[in-house]
Amino acid sequence: MVWPLPQRPKRQPAPEHDAPDEDAAAAKKLDLVVRLRRNRKADWTRRLVRENSLATDDLIWPIFLCEGENARQPVASMPGVERLSIDEAVSAAAEAAKLGIPALALFPFTEPGLRNEQASEALNPNNLVCRACRAIKREVPNLGLITDVALDPYTSHGHDGILRGEQILNDETVFVLVEQALNQARAGADIIAPSDMMDGRVGAIRAGLDLAGYTDVQIMAYSAKYASAFYGPFRDAVGTNATLVGDKRTYQMDAGNSDEALREVELDIAEGADMVMVKPGLPYLDILRRIKETFGMPTFAYQVSGEYAMLMAAAQNGWIDGDKAMLESLIAFKRAGADGVLTYFAPRVAQMLQRGL
Repeated sequence: MVWPLPQRPKRQPAPEHDAPDEDAAAAKKLDLVVRLRRNRKADWTRRLVRENSLATDDLIWPIFLCEGENARQPVASMPGVERLSIDEAVSAAAEAAKLGIPALALFPFTEPGLRNEQASEALNPNNLVCRACRAIKREVPNLGLITDVALDPYTSHGHDGILRGEQILNDETVFVLVEQALNQARAGADIIAPSDMMDGRVGAIRAGLDLAGYTDVQIMAYSAKYASAFYGPFRDAVGTNATLVGDKRTYQMDAGNSDEALREVELDIAEGADMVMVKPGLPYLDILRRIKETFGMPTFAYQVSGEYAMLMAAAQNGWIDGDKAMLESLIAFKRAGADGVLTYFAPRVAQMLQRGL
């Protein structure tokens, strides 16, 4: 109900003394029963009634891998992010475990000489990702490892699938993805995360894992992955910006579509996905909300490289408060229904959470 404002009396001449006019003060009070600001009056009550909160358990830390020893290669378009050699990745894994971060997501920078049209390095049991998985599992066995299943880090043309002319071959690609997933599972990956957006790949990977005895290996499907301009810095980090021929719009989703995302998720769940993901994150919070409300599945969002780079650039220029904007962006995912977030801010946020923000 909207309450009418009380009518103020006509202005009277100012009194000759400074004594407060109690009647005038009372006339300025609104006759409100509900005052929502009462719950905001202090930090303790704001915390008490908070609907959504951020915890370290909500974080997945994506890291980039490179060859070498004691190597840390800065990614110019992602301030504060570096490619890590395997020994440095093991150190990052130990840091993640100490901070309470549940899992790392691994992405390789494959040397140009190892890339070809067939993405054969993806099937090499001693490729960078597989060696990293084994090394991390030896030293930090209880940390979850998520591995990306897609061919773009390994192809000479930068696409997520097998290319014939200008066409990405769906079914031929899926057969390769199954072998890639098995290769990663053998190396110790806990969660297989197909990001390629080929039709039928979740079901094929689930069948392949089960047949090989990896029934406990989970699948986190990039179910609603959009063809986005926000991936640029990531492609710098894995080296595909220099190799990509054309674009990925024939397999990644159109930014104008929402109902299609629900169809993608429904299919992936039916094919055996244990978790689903929306990518990018902040520009697609509406998709995240629809998916969570419709399916009630463990649902994740990826705060992608372009989102990270924008926040970092604005903070470095003094245009925004970096820490506050970072936290606000992450709580937005929780508010929209995400069970967790892949974010390059993960260690920074975890440290803040340990200090009590």
